[in-house]
Amino acid sequence: MPTATADVLLRTEGRAGFITLNRPRAINALTHAMVLAVDAALTAWEHDPAVATVVVEGAGERGLCAGGDIRAIHDDARAGGTASEAFWRDEYRLNARIARYPKPYVALMDGIVMGGGVGVSAHGSVRVVTERSRVAMPETGIGFVPDVGGTHLLGRAPGELGTHLALTGGHVGAADAILTGLADHFVASAELPALARDLTLLPAAEAVARHTATAPPGVLAEQREWIDACYPAETVEAVVERLFDAGVPAAKEAAATLLTKSPTALKATLATLRRSRALATLEEALDLEFRVSCAALTTPDLVEGIRAQVVDKDRAPRWAPPTLPEVTDEAVARYFTPPPGGDLGLAAARKAAEAAEDRGAAAGA
Repeated sequence: MPTATADVLLRTEGRAGFITLNRPRAINALTHAMVLAVDAALTAWEHDPAVATVVVEGAGERGLCAGGDIRAIHDDARAGGTASEAFWRDEYRLNARIARYPKPYVALMDGIVMGGGVGVSAHGSVRVVTERSRVAMPETGIGFVPDVGGTHLLGRAPGELGTHLALTGGHVGAADAILTGLADHFVASAELPALARDLTLLPAAEAVARHTATAPPGVLAEQREWIDACYPAETVEAVVERLFDAGVPAAKEAAATLLTKSPTALKATLATLRRSRALATLEEALDLEFRVSCAALTTPDLVEGIRAQVVDKDRAPRWAPPTLPEVTDEAVARYFTPPPGGDLGLAAARKAAEAAEDRGAAAGA
């Protein structure tokens, strides 16, 4: 049995291993120690024949996970430290591992699931949302760029829905999370205890099928026409112009929302998302995001955005530069340069592992 911590509770029951993120007062925001504890549990249970299914859930009533511990990132960025880079190295490796985990990985995405919470859930093989789910990648509001494989997920959403969500940082409910590929199944929140019980007794697919229902209607399907028309524009400025000119109240509201976000983060997000769409694997996208995240750590907008939203909570960030036209191509290009500590290298490591597997298979043939 792997070792539990105060912030990550572990238990096995029947055929299932349960990982409970346990910082309810912080909506289970992830610390570096929590990432390492989850990874250790996955290592232990991967090779434990008694554990057929892994389940991740959040303590408390507010949500699975609100993201990474951005106060710690704020403090590290202000101090010019390296703790955030080390955190992201291990967090992104965990995200990639979840996506390729050999056993069913069931994520109970109840309540708030944002940022890093998406990373520990939406890459899983069985993703369950409820009527209380609020799923989002809200990074542009703090001067950051969607990470934890978020550009990989959103880049593969139908049409331009992922671009809309990445730039606005808007949250989606159950039906829209399923529509955009962030989740698979709707289960009413009242059914979650029974689902958890069945996961200890039955194969994951059979257990989930017993409780799956139809999600309440979402909104994105009805908004596809203006979203798909506006977001292919070449620049963020052009996206905003199209949104204002669309003649649809929701489009105008989206444009107004974009103008409250970090101009630099918006341009870096659009560039990252479009690069990520051209990549074949999650590992390649995470490698790209790691460069972008490390670059964001050195920008004034990340510190200022977290200050305004989380530290002082005045909701009045002073972005630098303050407008989209002032963000230069050179400022955006800087996000894609290798960080001083070196690249993440997940794609190369995956290719090396696959080559070793092929050699082993050939030797055993």
